Amino acid sequence: MNKQTLFLAGEGGYFRYRIPALTVTTQGTVLAFCEARRHNGHDEDEIDIVLRRSVDEGQSWGAPQIVVSDGSRTCGNPCPVVDRVTGAALLLFCKDNQEVFLTRSEDDGQHWSTPVEITDAVKERTWSYLGTGPGHGIQLQSGRLLIPAWVDESPGPATWRNPPATWGKVQSSIAFLSDDHGQSWRPSAKLTTDASDECEAVECSDGVVYMNLRSRQGRRCRAVAWSHDGGEQWSAVEYDPTLPELSCQGSIVRYDAGRVLLAHPSHREQRSHLTVRLSDDECRTWPVARILEPAFAAYSDLAVTAKGHILCFYETADYQQLVMARFDLTWLVQQA
Repeated sequence: MNKQTLFLAGEGGYFRYRIPALTVTTQGTVLAFCEARRHNGHDEDEIDIVLRRSVDEGQSWGAPQIVVSDGSRTCGNPCPVVDRVTGAALLLFCKDNQEVFLTRSEDDGQHWSTPVEITDAVKERTWSYLGTGPGHGIQLQSGRLLIPAWVDESPGPATWRNPPATWGKVQSSIAFLSDDHGQSWRPSAKLTTDASDECEAVECSDGVVYMNLRSRQGRRCRAVAWSHDGGEQWSAVEYDPTLPELSCQGSIVRYDAGRVLLAHPSHREQRSHLTVRLSDDECRTWPVARILEPAFAAYSDLAVTAKGHILCFYETADYQQLVMARFDLTWLVQQA
């Protein structure tokens, strides 16, 4: 087990760094994104999206680089996905949680294209706000790209820096889909209204897509849903009492052909006890669990390197640090 602080509050001219997102390119380069919040660290702060790259399985990291910046606007909710067919890395993100954009890299994250807006393709008029991810998207066996997302349908005018008092009262999970390598996009059917919000997905060996979700309604456990048509339609959101949480974003990723990893804070009263879990029955049960961070821990994202190392990029120290933990399966299955 090895831990490195990749982003520290106050460095680089930013007040705080939040919202980690990870992906691994077809060439094995690890891309670690986050939000760089300039002035106060709030969700509606002036925010850039920044990146650090690793070409040695997460052992060392290049200097931070700015991928997205738009003056005083909030550029956030980074959600990367790698297209295994074209080799391109795509990054979907939002501006002011109103508009959705896409930028891509053809050289393992060294350079990024001018962002293209896709709001009209994915956003319904009834949504006051929306967010991509946060965390990573996936590519299905069919080649379809699936970006987890959430939408807000609270009543009131959608003014980002002066939101209505009802902001956050009605939110739901959804996915954005592309069947042409990110050239065009469309939304899936919305999941059960106001049952969940931030989410991540993994494809099971039989092609069924499993979504693990941040729950709503004070359930204090993770939520789950399934899709049998590549993410177009979803089962009703259900709650899994074996996966306790207060209410926080979590992460899921396939480790190999038979195993899946899940990470989320597992304390019911506070954001702490970041736990990594392992399933060997396609997300039905999670018999292996080990606490990665017993102290404060919030948002996280998981990735698996080309050589099978597990990376967990997470918020800790009361949002003052973004830490990269690197470990192998042996560490995970050992008794804590």
